[in-house]
Amino acid sequence: MDGNLTTTLGLVAGVLTTIAYLPQLIKTWQSKSAGDLSWSMLIILCAGIILWLVYGFTVHDIPIVAANIVTFFLASIILVLKIRYKQEA
Repeated sequence: MDGNLTTTLGLVAGVLTTIAYLPQLIKTWQSKSAGDLSWSMLIILCAGIILWLVYGFTVHDIPIVAANIVTFFLASIILVLKIRYKQEA
């Protein structure tokens, strides 16, 4: 597969898997509730994203790095909201 096509494929995959977190973030923000979200899932997810970032930087893969920076940002916001809304309950 051509290098540009491979990079484009990676970027599209990264965009799709990253924006998949937006509906959950919006729902959590609007409902002011994250009770249905598993602590284990969020912590394991953030750890996995960090490892993907390390991997992406190691192999110099821009799609992996870019997607996981944004995904980590979104997942971190969801985690912060879970902490915040738990304290308010």
